Amino acid sequence: MDSAAKDEMQPALSPGPEWPEQERAEQLARGAALKWASGIFYRPEQLARLGQYRSREVQRTCSLESRLKSVMQSYLEGVQTGVWQLAQAIEVVQGTREALSQARGLLQGMSQALQTLEPLRERVAQHKQLQALSHLLPRLRAVPAAVSHTQTLIDGQQFLEAYVSLRELEQLREDTWAPLGGLELPVFQGLDLLFEALGQAVEAAAGAAGKLAREDPALLVAAVRVAEVETGRTTPLGQVPRDWRQRCLRALQEGLEQAHFGSPLLPAPGALPGWLEALRVALPVELATAEALVAPCCPPQYNVVQLWAHTLHSGLRRSLQNLLAGPELEAADAFALLHWALHVYLGQEMMGSLELGPEADVSQLEPLLTLENIEQLEATFVANIQILEENIRVASLVSESLQQRVHGMALSELGTFLRSFSDALIRFSRDHFRGKSMAPHYVPYLLAALNHKSALSSSVSVLQLDGAPSGALAPVEAALDELQRRIYRLVLEALQAELQPLFADLPSRQWLSSPELLQSVCERTGRFCRDFWRVRNPTVQLLLAEAERAVVLQYLSALMQGRLVCRGADERTQAAERLRHDAAQLQQLFLSLGLEENAHCAPVLLALRELLNLRDPALLGLEVAGLRQQFPDVSEDHVSALLGLRGDLSREQHLAALSSLQAALPPSPRASRRVLFSLVPAPALAPASCLPSGSCARALLLAE
Repeated sequence: MDSAAKDEMQPALSPGPEWPEQERAEQLARGAALKWASGIFYRPEQLARLGQYRSREVQRTCSLESRLKSVMQSYLEGVQTGVWQLAQAIEVVQGTREALSQARGLLQGMSQALQTLEPLRERVAQHKQLQALSHLLPRLRAVPAAVSHTQTLIDGQQFLEAYVSLRELEQLREDTWAPLGGLELPVFQGLDLLFEALGQAVEAAAGAAGKLAREDPALLVAAVRVAEVETGRTTPLGQVPRDWRQRCLRALQEGLEQAHFGSPLLPAPGALPGWLEALRVALPVELATAEALVAPCCPPQYNVVQLWAHTLHSGLRRSLQNLLAGPELEAADAFALLHWALHVYLGQEMMGSLELGPEADVSQLEPLLTLENIEQLEATFVANIQILEENIRVASLVSESLQQRVHGMALSELGTFLRSFSDALIRFSRDHFRGKSMAPHYVPYLLAALNHKSALSSSVSVLQLDGAPSGALAPVEAALDELQRRIYRLVLEALQAELQPLFADLPSRQWLSSPELLQSVCERTGRFCRDFWRVRNPTVQLLLAEAERAVVLQYLSALMQGRLVCRGADERTQAAERLRHDAAQLQQLFLSLGLEENAHCAPVLLALRELLNLRDPALLGLEVAGLRQQFPDVSEDHVSALLGLRGDLSREQHLAALSSLQAALPPSPRASRRVLFSLVPAPALAPASCLPSGSCARALLLAE
């Protein structure tokens, strides 16, 4: 190929690219064209077809130029259309601007016109007010007479008619508010005072509800209806709602308290029993009146009987507190008040009467006397035992024989009193648990009796005669000790009744994996023992120790029931760890309650833990012997039941562990001397497996 042909094949290059990328693209295109041309015309026979290739390339170039022209023409036409549309938009915007300028001018002219019309508008408003007042003028002229008439109705206790008249006056005042723009005419200035006068009259009628229910029930019904209607209606805008229902309820309570406990004078010395007897008669009559006469006059939501009972209870409680805050009572008055408040008030003669409905129940309210009040009265009564000492001393002035007789009579009567008091406690507890007379503060009453016993014990020493044998007071002291043990037993029985349902699931799979069971036991025990701090020392330590032992005994008894048998070493480890955790939790609970650490029984669980935690059954004999040394009262039946928890012992291993009890060394001097395992019932086994001699556990294993 000659150079002229090559020049024709190569496109003309631009003088210089504007960007480096353009130059690189042109170089690549030129190289591609040369490569194509050299490939096409490499052979000589291809040169004959050069004209065809030239003609085809010319046609392709023309086609590309035509397409480019078409595209450019479309673009130019679009630009031309856009320019025309912009011109049209400019014209529209210009027209809109002129229209807005004209509208602004019109608005400014209208605002000036409105300002000139403002006086006319005010005159129109005044005309409307005058027109409305002209229509209301006949009614407005009658307002003073209506106010006077309403006051007369209120004074005459015609509550419904007075209320209707007041509502009409109030409606007339509302009708004048809108035309006057919220202004109030002077003629209505006394309307609120008239409403308040009616409210006070209704309140006074409610305060005398008991008397009105007997003499004029229609008046009471009218007062209550007015209070209910006024409470339920919507008040006009800007007025505070009148809650006359609450005023009626407060008046009912205040009137009732005033009738029975309104006198600030307290009963004189020696007059307290008569005052209490009068209340014993009056309060049930008042409740019967409320149920039969007052309640039908009031809506059901007033709960009249319950309101009466609670009001009488709170008023009586406040009066008794004021009485005890005054001068110290005499011994007879202290005894009368204790007996009346603890036995008569909630008994069938008064608030516990079967004739009263459940609404009159006050047993769940705060007691009339707090524990401090009871202790105060008991101390007052016990301190007057000194009268016996004075009688004995005066009798010695007559003769020694008379002194001996008076002394013997005093000791005999004191012993009789202690026995009767102990029997009364038993009856009190029996009635409580059988549901005949549920005492809402059963345990606090027992604790108060325990403090009473402590105060009495400290006062008995004054009865010891000079020169009399030291055992003269032994029967009385023995009776006091028996009374203390009986109170302990009643308190612990109540605690066991509280905890028994919780120990029904111990031990179990849930017990192995969760501390919630014993946590519930500790929470309930803590609530039960929260009032123990009121008991005097050292009695409180003995009571806490007995309570802690009772909980541990229930725990041990549950372990002995055979409800759980470990399935493997993992469960035995879990059970041992649970025993350790439970022992620590019980110790922490009773330490927080004030029990000294050396009096705890919970460490027995740590000793039982070793029986489960031991991995080599051959060494169980040593652990069993160590358990006998620490707790001498543990039996073979107890050990057998505990070994049964392991679940991995053969009969021979079981018998070998039990035989170590017989070969155990004598108990160490530091062993626990408190009775523990002997109070835990042995697990029930089949009677046929028990032999006359030896334990049932050993007999059962031998029978197998």
